[in-house]
Amino acid sequence: MKKEIKLQLYQLCREQIEERIKNIIHAIQLAKESAEGETKSSAGDKYETGRAMMQQEIENQSRQLVESKKLQQALSSIDVKTNTDVAALGSLVITDGAAFYLSVSLGRLKVEGEDYFAISPLSPIGALLSGKKKGDTFSFNGKQIRITDII
Repeated sequence: MKKEIKLQLYQLCREQIEERIKNIIHAIQLAKESAEGETKSSAGDKYETGRAMMQQEIENQSRQLVESKKLQQALSSIDVKTNTDVAALGSLVITDGAAFYLSVSLGRLKVEGEDYFAISPLSPIGALLSGKKKGDTFSFNGKQIRITDII
């Protein structure tokens, strides 16, 4: 059952990233259409300002697209079938305080009514979890946390 949860978390991460990419591509397309649709009015500055704002929006969205594709790439490197005794990329780490899916930074995810946190191994808590085993403890934000399971 716990392996199924890990697979569901992976799928949920994949779906969220795909949806994010789809939305960004749509936003870029809308901004391009808006920039192309700007007509030069008698107030030339207004036209130039509108086009500049749309160009800035396209650049912002393009940066987000690059970052989202990096997330997608990182997620695709995870072998969901691999289980280890040591917390690493792809591990579901259960602690006495929360459950963490070491994958990509997407935050809180709900599976079967339970909260899980998709975090990057490079995040502060991800770095603390990486390399730990079941039963290990670590300190985070002044709290002592114990790892109860690694899937």
